[in-house]
This record gives sequence, C-alpha cells and structure tokens, in this order.
Amino acid sequence: MFAKLLFLFTAVPLLELYLLIKVSEHIGGLATIVLVGATGFFGVVLAKSQGFLVLRSLQGDISQGFMPKNDIFDGLFILVGGAFLLTPGLITDFLGFCCLIPFTRKIIKQQARKWLQKKMENGDNIIIINNYKK
Repeated sequence: MFAKLLFLFTAVPLLELYLLIKVSEHIGGLATIVLVGATGFFGVVLAKSQGFLVLRSLQGDISQGFMPKNDIFDGLFILVGGAFLLTPGLITDFLGFCCLIPFTRKIIKQQARKWLQKKMENGDNIIIINNYKK
C-alpha cells in the first residue's frame, strides 16, 4: 500500500510536470497556463451541473421510496472527477473529465462495479473500519 501511495504522490506529479513542459514547448507557456486554467474552469462548471442533476435524481428516487444505488455511484465519481480537476495537470484533467461526462462515467462505473463485485466474492476487505468504544 505504501508503494502505491508513494508512486501516486511522486510519479504522477512528475509525469504531469513533464507533460506540461512538453506542451508548453509546442504551444507556448502562456497558452499552456490558459489551457490548464480553462480545463479547471469548465470542469468546475460541468461538475456543478452534473452534481445538481444527480442530486435531483437522488431526491426523486428517495421521495418515491426507491433505493438510489445508481445515483450514489454517480455522485462518487462526480466528486472524484472534481477532485482530479482541482489538481493542475493534463492527465488529471483528462481523468476528471472522464468521471464527469455521463457516457464515460457509465463505463467507469461498470468497471468499478465489476472490481467491487470481485472483491466481495473473494472476501477481500475493501474498507477497514475500527469499531471501538470509548
């Protein structure tokens, strides 16, 4: 687990930095900054609109007495996509937009469900919660 986190917090930012430098060599430094800023701005707008749509659907399901299983996954991936878009870089922006666009989010949700189902079938711990009383 430590190795994965170390990779995540060192290799990914270095790769992002390398990619930003290469892009700025081709389109210029100011254009690269504008590109990163624009993806962040449009990502926030998209995350907000998608979040409101999911929230409205969630409220509708709850008011009709249905269990909102799909909307919970959508909300989770919109949150993750928004977090990716907050971090400057082109790779994380791409991943963020993939989590926000309904078509690509559907594909990601299917893969996440398969992974989660496999973990549950194998009896693997997904989240460890300490239950202790004070």
